[in-house]
Amino acid sequence: MTNSVFSVQSSSDSRIRDFVSLTDMELRRRTEEPAGLFIAEGFLVLERVIAAGLTIRVILTDHKRLARIEELISTIRADVRPDVAVASAQTLEQITGFRVHRGVLASVQRPLAPTIGEVIDGGGPLLILEGLVDSTNVGLAFRSAAAMGFAGAIVSGDCADPLYRRSVRTSMGAVIDLPWARDGAWPGSLQLVKEAGMTPIALSPDPQCPDIDKVLNSAVHPVAAVFGTEGEGLRERTRDVIGTCARIPMGAGIDSLNIAASVAVVGHALRSARARSRGCDT
Repeated sequence: MTNSVFSVQSSSDSRIRDFVSLTDMELRRRTEEPAGLFIAEGFLVLERVIAAGLTIRVILTDHKRLARIEELISTIRADVRPDVAVASAQTLEQITGFRVHRGVLASVQRPLAPTIGEVIDGGGPLLILEGLVDSTNVGLAFRSAAAMGFAGAIVSGDCADPLYRRSVRTSMGAVIDLPWARDGAWPGSLQLVKEAGMTPIALSPDPQCPDIDKVLNSAVHPVAAVFGTEGEGLRERTRDVIGTCARIPMGAGIDSLNIAASVAVVGHALRSARARSRGCDT
């Protein structure tokens, strides 16, 4: 079986129902996970999806990008190659609710998520996120974590979906490659981290917390860096469970960084600490 290419004239076409009202966040939260799908936006992310061997349900694009799409999906085995829906820019906007600047959207079958234990057993440092509400921030955190060598991630039950379209896009596909699990009994995963011999570290702007480099120099590795929600940071209960806190030193008048920068700084500090422990120059 080979894929088919078909034209779409309106959002009422049932073949492209996965893409309808992509800007309605509440609707997407209610429908995407239960339907077992996520939306990949842009060619770079689509390439990551294909490289990961994920199943693509259908692709939506415009006429001028069709040839590039067909070339890209020609690398997929013919019996699982997705159909391609083609529409005008105006129709794309009507379907999705926004102007599709990146020219391609794909509805992708959600991969089977690893368990928390499997993520911990993967070895290496972990990114843990509590209660982040902004999907863009979740994606940026994953992108920084992947770039800095984190081995996996755990997100609390109330954290934004890492596979929401904006998360996938801002992570540049890192949420596809970095193993992650959701903790539905938060903060239970923190106890599992401790039982596995890892050191969880609560990141905080609290001036009473020691600098991150000092904490990492004395911590048992690997570590799990735990970041809290935008604005309020980690909940007091969570900090109590973790026990160890650390702060990123700041210049005068600045008390914190955004999540992407914070994860990158901590990731670099982790690399430096590991290099020092091996007696290498940083």
